[in-house]
Amino acid sequence: MQTHILRIDSSAKHEASVTHQLADLLIQQLGKNQNVEVVSRDLAPGLPFIDGGWIVANFTDPAARDADKHAALALSDALVREVQAADVLVIGVPIYNFGVPATLKAWIDLIARARLTFQYTEQGPQGLLTGKKAYLLVASGGTPIGGAMDFATPWLKHVLAFIGITEVEVIAAERLNSQGETGRQQAIERIAQVLPAALAVAA
Repeated sequence: MQTHILRIDSSAKHEASVTHQLADLLIQQLGKNQNVEVVSRDLAPGLPFIDGGWIVANFTDPAARDADKHAALALSDALVREVQAADVLVIGVPIYNFGVPATLKAWIDLIARARLTFQYTEQGPQGLLTGKKAYLLVASGGTPIGGAMDFATPWLKHVLAFIGITEVEVIAAERLNSQGETGRQQAIERIAQVLPAALAVAA
């Protein structure tokens, strides 16, 4: 049985970033005792922000969309399909000014789609992307992860739950400016425990 992993990188440092390196390690760990297929999406080059044309196209009934509206939604549709196909999401989250990079926020805006990734019901919004797990590989220079100044991980956990992904694990390399290799090593040690823990639950 194959596990489909969607890898999302968002650091402007690309391969030199701590989050990118941690994602490499985590995917290697996940692939040790299972057959994995990895789809990678590097957001660092940037994504378009949603605009008026996108909003009109998104709220137009799919059967009534013309070629221009389909074109406006083409990238968003592709990003949604990637998330729908994934069993596991591995998301690199560098902390920029206490929050997520703008390009990661743009990705969320493009995949949060009514009727595709969530729906409105009489009981309120309901996420449609259930049965998935997400790992947030978070790195910060000075922000304590999970503390009062961290506006990135609580927001990401909330928005992922909104679209149905409620099983979210945060693996943090925090306060690297002060802790240096210690913060990084703590994340590496947690990654080494991921697969045994997952197998224990499955058993």
